[in-house]
Amino acid sequence: MSENLQQPKKSQQAWTVEEFEAKKALIEAALYASGYPLELKTLCSITKVYSKKKVYELAKSLAEEYRKRNSALEILELDGKRFVMQLKPVYVSRVRRLSIKPLLTEGPLKTLSYIAYRQPVPQAKVVAVRGQQAYEHIDKLVEMGLVKREKLGKSHILRTTKLFADYFN
Repeated sequence: MSENLQQPKKSQQAWTVEEFEAKKALIEAALYASGYPLELKTLCSITKVYSKKKVYELAKSLAEEYRKRNSALEILELDGKRFVMQLKPVYVSRVRRLSIKPLLTEGPLKTLSYIAYRQPVPQAKVVAVRGQQAYEHIDKLVEMGLVKREKLGKSHILRTTKLFADYFN
């Protein structure tokens, strides 16, 4: 036996169980948070493991764990060594209505931002700036509790509510 054998560098050593599990947890968090397929290079960056082979092994191990636990979620490997976390197809139709959708589409959101910036603002002014569709936007915003409409003579004054302040911080 040779006496001058060098210890392998930390990057060449096997991970401890805790390190391995921590790296897999980072991959799991990234896949969950992104909502779309991630490439190995992205997963390398997140885990600070710059061997695509090692990150691939981590992702495959995680995918296998999900398969074994018979979860409603799955981690799939896609072409080009990308991974995605998604709901298994059998559950999609049952929970589709619960999926996260934007609170507001672009038009009502622009109307809301105009009201928030200019409040209190006459409804007629909002309609003059945002167009006739603003009536529908305002009705929706009032219904959602984000805007209140106060009668002032023959007109209405618009301002945001406490719910708006709480929601948008």
